[in-house]
Amino acid sequence: MLTLTRESKYQDIYDAKRISVDEALTLIKTGDHIVSALAAAEPRSLLSKLHTVSERVSDIRVSTCLPILEYPYFSDPTYKDHFVNEGWFYTPAMRKMHGQGTVSFIPNHLHFAGNKRNGHRHPNIFAGTASLMDEHGYLSLSLSATYEKEMVQAADIVILEVNPNMPRTFGDTIVHISEIDYIIEADYDVPLFPSPEPTEKDRVIGKHIAELIDDGSTIQLGIGGIPNAVSAELFNKKDLGIHTEMFTDGMVDLFEAGVITGKCKTLWPGKMVATFALGTQKLYDFINDNPGVMILNGSYVNDPYVIGQNHKMVSINTTLEIDLTGQCCSESLGHRQFSGTGGQADTAIGAQLSKDGKSFIALYSTANVRVPGTSERKTISKIVPRLAHGATVSLSRNDVDYVVTEYGVAHLKGTSIRERVELLIGIAHPDFRESLRAEAKELGIW
Repeated sequence: MLTLTRESKYQDIYDAKRISVDEALTLIKTGDHIVSALAAAEPRSLLSKLHTVSERVSDIRVSTCLPILEYPYFSDPTYKDHFVNEGWFYTPAMRKMHGQGTVSFIPNHLHFAGNKRNGHRHPNIFAGTASLMDEHGYLSLSLSATYEKEMVQAADIVILEVNPNMPRTFGDTIVHISEIDYIIEADYDVPLFPSPEPTEKDRVIGKHIAELIDDGSTIQLGIGGIPNAVSAELFNKKDLGIHTEMFTDGMVDLFEAGVITGKCKTLWPGKMVATFALGTQKLYDFINDNPGVMILNGSYVNDPYVIGQNHKMVSINTTLEIDLTGQCCSESLGHRQFSGTGGQADTAIGAQLSKDGKSFIALYSTANVRVPGTSERKTISKIVPRLAHGATVSLSRNDVDYVVTEYGVAHLKGTSIRERVELLIGIAHPDFRESLRAEAKELGIW
């Protein structure tokens, strides 16, 4: 009888907070700052209709991170005087619309993203997603706690789209119905993000990195062909642990193969720690109701000083280009924003604070690019004497450890500029080594 009474109490509170999408839209006022949950946790129902309030409101700022879908409020220039999408991390849709004045980038390190944004602009509305409420009145923010819990605590109005398809996760994702202002009931599929199949170059780079990862290490992996290739090369390792920004499909495979046990972890031993999850249905099924996976606040997970407490922490990230002194541009093509800093600096620095920790920056030695103003293409070196004009330095040369291409590994930690020039030229594509050496000498980089 007690259980039935408790369920009835919280269900009554839940029912009183239910509203339709159209009713939620009436809460938006001119000048509001709306924060959307990250990636697959974004509130699709609300964002899909957000543009419809343009007839009565203006100057709406929407803070997003990795929006999965292309929503009219920022993808249709018609609404540029009413909305601007200010993002912590660009997606292809945001890159496409950047020139239209409907999007703008928020420079950040991930562990500071929510805190610094809130310090600059108060969140009037936070909109996210959640799994079904349990008998005790608790819901789970499901796929992300990167900044979501901070926003629940800070926003004037909290709206959650409760969706039975969202996995229930543990950690800082757990919120009580009493903390939520409004509930929108939804029933759409969780966005899938299939892992790209590693190329031959990816596999070569993956082998280089995997050879340097010790048994018992705690690892952080990103997304893409190279991180996936690293995962594929770790099946002969033992007792690895997970402390990562993003939880991926590759980690599921390693756990199920017995490679990931977390036995050697100093923080959260036996638990796989992440700040968000994005992948296939296999991943979502794995993390659903899984007490072995903890989705924790990004301000904690990505804090370099927290990361550095892990046993043999290994950070693996990619970059777009690196200069001969070790500066990494990982988020822009010249002055044009391409993606974001995310947690690259957080994890690279944090890994090196760890005893016997290692940080890897991986990239292909070359890229095939279009010649400006023509339809022709050419091959360029991604190891360069100097970064492209306007390029963003995502990871400073002071914070680089290992750099890996398909041609080998350059260990830069503690090296002089003269040594770095030689080491990086040594892992550049052979076709560019002579010209890199000549230009380094001409510019006096030695």
